[in-house]
Amino acid sequence: MYQRVGGDPFFVDLVDRFYVGVAGDPVLRPLYPDDLDAARSHLALFLIQYWGGPDTYNQQRGHPRLRMRHVPFVIGKLERDAWLRHMRAAVHDAAEAGEVSAGDEKELLAYFDMAAHQLMNAR
Repeated sequence: MYQRVGGDPFFVDLVDRFYVGVAGDPVLRPLYPDDLDAARSHLALFLIQYWGGPDTYNQQRGHPRLRMRHVPFVIGKLERDAWLRHMRAAVHDAAEAGEVSAGDEKELLAYFDMAAHQLMNAR
């Protein structure tokens, strides 16, 4: 996937699109620090690594341990759905811009759906 979508720039742009939604979301914004730059960077590096790019995330932050890293935050259905709404929009925007194929769009959306459900820790 990493190679097919053009490497780092695709994932950095995807994350930037996603955080535009997060920045104005009344449900999600309170879960993030005032400065979104670190969160933006961490997500981009994680996605780059997950999808076959360099392992810079592991080098800088260690094993992802996504559930452990998200335990301090209440993630229920409302938060999950808000997160998915913004990530789906970011992926769809990339697809509409011709940055990702229909097959890759489907694969990305399936992963984000699975991940969002797994990170829920509240009802």
